[in-house]
Amino acid sequence: MSYEFTTIGALIGLAIAIFLIIKKVQPAYSLILGALIGGIIGGGGLVTTANTMVTGAQGMMSSVLRILTSGILAGALIKTGAAEKIAETIVDKLGQKRSIAAISIATMIICSVGVFIDISVITVAPIALAIGKKAGLAKSGVLLAMIGGGKAGNIISPNPNTLAASEAFNIDLTALMIKNIFPAVCALIVTVILATLLAKKNKEMIDEKEMELKEDKELPGFLPAICGPLIVIILLALRPLFEISVDPLIALPIGGVLSILITGNRKHLIAYTEFGLSKVIGVSVLLIGTGTIAGIIKASALQYDVTNLLEIMNMPAFVLAPLSGILMAGATASTTAGATISSQTFSSALLSAGVPAISAAAMIHAGSTVIDSLPHGSFFHATGGSVNMSIRERMKLIPYEACVGLASTIASVIIYLI
Repeated sequence: MSYEFTTIGALIGLAIAIFLIIKKVQPAYSLILGALIGGIIGGGGLVTTANTMVTGAQGMMSSVLRILTSGILAGALIKTGAAEKIAETIVDKLGQKRSIAAISIATMIICSVGVFIDISVITVAPIALAIGKKAGLAKSGVLLAMIGGGKAGNIISPNPNTLAASEAFNIDLTALMIKNIFPAVCALIVTVILATLLAKKNKEMIDEKEMELKEDKELPGFLPAICGPLIVIILLALRPLFEISVDPLIALPIGGVLSILITGNRKHLIAYTEFGLSKVIGVSVLLIGTGTIAGIIKASALQYDVTNLLEIMNMPAFVLAPLSGILMAGATASTTAGATISSQTFSSALLSAGVPAISAAAMIHAGSTVIDSLPHGSFFHATGGSVNMSIRERMKLIPYEACVGLASTIASVIIYLI
């Protein structure tokens, strides 16, 4: 089997990228520099390394295009108040007695319809803090409810991580979203159980300062708010139901534009779409950087060495899917980067081993939610900041979050084995 770079070179490149990210260097630049150094150390030479990096980045362009257009939907749901209205309605309907479940389900739904997980948590946070204050819940339990719900929604959403995984395995986005419904439900159940215990056990209660985070603004009605996401779901469901293919590149912006129009914000159409673009630029650039390091790793001997190692240890090949998702997401502290690097690197090895593409993508995707919220990533700080939580307290939630991600990963593996 021929390859351009050595395993040690690819690993050193990845290690350098991780080190730079931890040191707060811009993640995209960290990944690009790590790819360059790893390729040269790996014996590829400057020209081969540069060409491989470019090829890897080019492989991300279809995902980047879909993510850029998905910004229209994200911007519409946030700026029109549709996302907040959906969350508010769910919490109101389930009531104070089921507050933890309501907060988790609300965040799950907001994330599952196309809002990024960190933005989903930030959107739901004011509502969650208000109901948590009334119910006498600890802040840590409330935040875990939002994060766990977001993780559950993330694996059944048209978000960047799902798009990247589906692109790498060349499978239908909707099929991948459907595949992880059961794992998402398992993650939700574990979230509610753990968050409930934590909300009652922890003594750090919500104070009045957190209550000030909620802004008074006019929200649309529930039906106008839910129309945009429903339109997207219907369009994406046409392929599995009627074999009519509507690409996410089309479905997501259509849902976003119609959401803006239906909620009566026609005059803000340009402003809201520009806001949505601003929210996806960062992850789009990150994916380009991810593509460079993924290109080096994919062209290295790493995937062959890992596969051989599994054979020596008498472990089945499918273990590579969830394990790679867990490790890569933990290394980059990003679900999107972890799912992308794992899918791009190990897709051919998993397919060659007879693992169905849809199952491999689902296991990688679920695995990428286990330890993706480590402190060297932005999600850790964004979610902690949404409830004014100290870094020390935020660190204590990481094991609970890992349990939520692990629940969905185990469920995804069980589905494959069955």
